[in-house]
Amino acid sequence: MSVRCQRRHTLATTPQAVDEKLHTVTKAVFPVAGLGTRFLPATKAQPKEMLPIVDKPLIQYAVEEAYEAGIRHMIFVTGRNKRAIEDHFDTAYELESELEAGGKEELLSLVRTLAPEDMDCSYVRQPRSLGLGHAVLCASHIVRNDPFAVLLADDLMIGPEGGPGVLSQMVEVFQEVQTSVLAVQEVPLEHVQRYGIVAGDPVGERLVKVRQMVEKPSPEKAPSRLGVAGRYVLTPAVFDCIRNQPRGSGGEIQLTDGIAQLIATEGVHAFLYEGKRYDCGSKQGFLEASVEFALKHPEVGASFRDYLRSLALKG
Repeated sequence: MSVRCQRRHTLATTPQAVDEKLHTVTKAVFPVAGLGTRFLPATKAQPKEMLPIVDKPLIQYAVEEAYEAGIRHMIFVTGRNKRAIEDHFDTAYELESELEAGGKEELLSLVRTLAPEDMDCSYVRQPRSLGLGHAVLCASHIVRNDPFAVLLADDLMIGPEGGPGVLSQMVEVFQEVQTSVLAVQEVPLEHVQRYGIVAGDPVGERLVKVRQMVEKPSPEKAPSRLGVAGRYVLTPAVFDCIRNQPRGSGGEIQLTDGIAQLIATEGVHAFLYEGKRYDCGSKQGFLEASVEFALKHPEVGASFRDYLRSLALKG
């Protein structure tokens, strides 16, 4: 299978040998080349990942989650009409000058914290939509031999109140098991065909050693109700698996199929994370996240709660 990706604005990387222990995770891949057709016409000229939940775009929530987990190298796999993502994490000199001249120090500080000084960003182009596996493979020349995280920005995920984020939980698990780790949640049987489904043997309170992994099975063929959510910590061995596999469900190059090959060689663990996931790739999930985050927002939360109470909602 021939795979071609266009490279753009990538950082220099140095090959390194694979250690016996992969240690920690310092790189994250964000596949953001999708067309966002479920949100047309809003996504006709802007990336779905830039749709805001209150006052912050989806992609920023994902990057902040990765940063909290100790990751400092963010790799964005982009497509056409995705320039806004790159601009969002770039320095906006004109905006900063205007804010500084106007004495708006709080807003100026906010803008400058979008990309901390110790955070590096790389961008690579996925020229065709060939599936999530292909998108991840496009980042292989930057990831090299390092373990890495994959975050799907339209899955907005938060940890428990006052606790670590979902990816922070997963990185901690990875440091213990040193195998690929998948975030999973129990899903209704009628929804299993929307997910990659895993089955395996419990090896801890929230940890499962995966025996089987199936992409979007029908309810009668699903081996369990454990659906993979939009967070992964993967070993670099997955790249060769993806590179040499046939196309899977929907005729696409599936990430699930590549991970499934690791079960027999390295082993794979599924982690029942603590927290909540909002499916912001759907209108329903996006609206739910918008309302719940607005209610918790320090600036508008109280007044928005009063507004909702004032509505005469009729079922």
